[in-house]
Amino acid sequence: MTQIVTATNAPTLDVGEAEASRLVELAKAEAEADSKLTIRQALRKYKKAVFWSLFLSTSLIMEGFDLAICGQVLGLIVNGFCQDYFGCRKTFMFFMVWMVLAIFIPFFSTTPELLAAGEALCGIPWGVFQTLSTTYACEIVPTVLRPYVTAYVCMCWGAGNVIASVAVRACSVLTNQWAWRIPYGLQWIWPVPLFIGGYFAPESPWNSIRRGRYEEARKNLARLRAPDTTQEEIDATVAYIDHTTRLEKAETSGATFIACFQGTNLRRTEINCVTWMAQILCGNALLNYAVVFLQNAGWSQDQTFNINIALRSCYVIGGIISWFLMVRVGRADLYIGGLAFMFACLIAIGGLGFAHSNSATLAVGIVLVIQTLCNMITVGPVCYPLVSETPSGRLRYKTIVIGRFVYQLTQIFNNSVTPRMVSSTSWNWGAKAGFFYAGTNLLCLVWCILRLPETKDRSFGEIDLLFENKVPARKFKHTKVDRQCHFVLFRNPYAE
Repeated sequence: MTQIVTATNAPTLDVGEAEASRLVELAKAEAEADSKLTIRQALRKYKKAVFWSLFLSTSLIMEGFDLAICGQVLGLIVNGFCQDYFGCRKTFMFFMVWMVLAIFIPFFSTTPELLAAGEALCGIPWGVFQTLSTTYACEIVPTVLRPYVTAYVCMCWGAGNVIASVAVRACSVLTNQWAWRIPYGLQWIWPVPLFIGGYFAPESPWNSIRRGRYEEARKNLARLRAPDTTQEEIDATVAYIDHTTRLEKAETSGATFIACFQGTNLRRTEINCVTWMAQILCGNALLNYAVVFLQNAGWSQDQTFNINIALRSCYVIGGIISWFLMVRVGRADLYIGGLAFMFACLIAIGGLGFAHSNSATLAVGIVLVIQTLCNMITVGPVCYPLVSETPSGRLRYKTIVIGRFVYQLTQIFNNSVTPRMVSSTSWNWGAKAGFFYAGTNLLCLVWCILRLPETKDRSFGEIDLLFENKVPARKFKHTKVDRQCHFVLFRNPYAE
């Protein structure tokens, strides 16, 4: 049965009657116009916003280039506070400077201990960029463009993997210390141009309004829109963002980490955490071992280096394919479909683990390659629009930080047990490890079917109403939201 969500039980906000009337009309007009934009119209109107969202997301290429989980965990926590207090731009620029200085340590390190310390310090800005890029991208573009700019974040991470693989392949012929120093030095390519770009980038209007800087929000909106945008359109957007922020503020006592676990925000935090976790537990943990299985099947080192580059390229190719699928299939459906296909691949891999032959080992490697491409079309890129759209505006930074924190803890678990599963000198499961991750995949699949909502074509205001009315995940897609009901909350409660 189709359900129509209204805001009749939501709190009213006491503002002047004349001001309320003006804000209502402006916000309604902006929301209605935004919902009717086609992709081409949105690109024409928001081409500057798209450029800046893609530019800041490019910082994730560095994170894909190298990983330091301990530092990233600290960076995630730091970012949860920095974006709220200093804004996206200043946080972005500060940690770009940090990045330049931190790279000196691993590049000139002379001991394993110094190298590890340098990696941890480099990991702090990577942790910041992981969540900053996603939240900034989703906040400055309209609904119709959100899946593209947020999925691009995953593509940048994959591009970093490709560059790292190419660098390692090129340096594999070296036999001196430069074989490992050059890949670290290449990371200096990114921070300087990204810092300059960050200086000129506009601040997120949502961030400006949350910090009470309305004039700054208007100026940044003018920079993010097409030149023919009128002042009335900008005022309408400010009214909509301000209203959504005030509504969330009325329902949330404070924008703290604790608030992420209270009321309807607990459900949003759950969705964020499990969606991030599923990126690893879906079987992604085994994908890095495709090269190992191919080597065991008799492939040479050069051949496996080349196939590794091809596998990393799947991040970019898969991300582009996902762009076309997300606008037709939807986020949740594509995520669930990807999990189901990968579950079948993992069962096949586990079964091949009982066959002891080069042909079976080669087959495992091939199935892992297919699974990698599937992952990069579905679960990998689709995760980003899901985790950026489901949190409330005031708690978006902190909710995504919590989710990514859980992701890093899951990654630590993965890095601890998966090598032992595959290694012949430890647990010696080999390809049978596919059964273990088929089990974790199935748990994620069942959860997604029951708990993962479809946010396709939903504005932030509509998503807020659906969560506030506790609409079940399976009904998110077909529930009708009265667009006008989101704005009756400006009514003066004493106007009766």
